[in-house]
Amino acid sequence: EMSEMSERSKQNVAHGLAWSYYIGYLKIVLPRVKKSMEEFNRANPNLLACRKTWKLHILVPLSCDVYDDLEKADSNIQYLTDLTETTLPRAGTKKRVYKHSLYAIRDEENQLWHCAVEYATPLQSLYAMSQDECAAFSREERLEQAKLFYRTLEEILKGSKECVDAYRLIAYEEPGEAETHFLSREILWHLRQEHGEEIAVLEGNHLHAPSTTLDAAELNLQISVSDLPQPLRSDGF
Repeated sequence: EMSEMSERSKQNVAHGLAWSYYIGYLKIVLPRVKKSMEEFNRANPNLLACRKTWKLHILVPLSCDVYDDLEKADSNIQYLTDLTETTLPRAGTKKRVYKHSLYAIRDEENQLWHCAVEYATPLQSLYAMSQDECAAFSREERLEQAKLFYRTLEEILKGSKECVDAYRLIAYEEPGEAETHFLSREILWHLRQEHGEEIAVLEGNHLHAPSTTLDAAELNLQISVSDLPQPLRSDGF
């Protein structure tokens, strides 16, 4: 009966997608990100000067609008190269390849900031479900699922020892009116925060977030614990 109730309310969709994304992808690639960054930095010592940015920046648009080509999403985002790929046997595939792309983000002063960035791919599934009559997802339900996906993924990663300091979630709501460089500004805000964090650590200062910080409340991401699907196991894993 509880399973049927969860299925009717679609609670298990985002919850399952977040866990699948973590187990099937992030838990595999994130522990290797810093090593890839180190290898790239040895060959290109001037591009990745800030070690705080040596992580995978994961875009989480609450609209679930995912671009396959980031350069088409924002002309201030330019593909640079791919980091060293990881090849592993996976589910019957002898040599499954995992790799990340490095991008140059141009700011208002034409300065270039470099980082590895990609979308959270399960959001494509949420968007496709909202377009499929069989799934019967409304736009409002898709938004709630996107929030639940973000909140669930955030909690999973916070508890993951393997992924500590190897990622940064960038959740955002796109503005009502189209803005040409909204996405690059969103990424740049986080990169500047990371640079500030590194400076604060080096100088022994505490970094205060500016008043413009988009926190969870402003993004309306607060979901009560009772709204979250409960794990099937009783040992709290």
